Amino acid sequence: MPSYRLHYFPESGNSYKLALMLTLCGETFEPMWTDFGGGVTRTPEWRNTVNEMGEIPVLEVDGVKMTQTAPILLKLAEQYGRFGGETAGEKFELLRWLFWDNHKLTGYMATYRFMRTFIPNGDPQVLKHFQRRLDDFLGILERHLQHNAFAIGAKPTVADISMMAYLHYPSDEHGYDFAASHPAIHTWLGRLAALPGWKSAYDLLPGKRLTHYAK
Repeated sequence: MPSYRLHYFPESGNSYKLALMLTLCGETFEPMWTDFGGGVTRTPEWRNTVNEMGEIPVLEVDGVKMTQTAPILLKLAEQYGRFGGETAGEKFELLRWLFWDNHKLTGYMATYRFMRTFIPNGDPQVLKHFQRRLDDFLGILERHLQHNAFAIGAKPTVADISMMAYLHYPSDEHGYDFAASHPAIHTWLGRLAALPGWKSAYDLLPGKRLTHYAK
């Protein structure tokens, strides 16, 4: 069986995507907490020896370093025969929602949440712009989930794991009360949390936490 080592920090939803996928597939990993807040990923040493893209997470598979969550999720889905699409149509839909999440939902939510909660003086105009964009993207997902149990229909896939990661964090971090504002998203998050073996990021990823500035 492969040996996994995950470089992460607990607040990273992208790290959580990989940790959760491995856990749901019945695998364990060696946790490698990384001092993202201290700037480790921006150092020449990190970029020369761990990830030339300067990003978290990094998943080592038998010592081989892999980066970018979307292709890793797809690789794991194929490897374990879980959380992938079966038909050509399902595989297309999975990719459609996975890429949309990376470009839109995760892309904006990760930045908005970080600026809102984990830095002391987030620019109010930037935060306002990001929230307008997020409201639009969350509305798109809400309407889709009003008619679908999961991203591509009746069963969860890596597209769901990808989209839910940043949304599952506590509401005092991202500022949304989904039960009130987006009930279909709230119900979908509950369906995912009911999967056997599911754990939240803060239960799955140990280590020092970032300073919390949100009021």
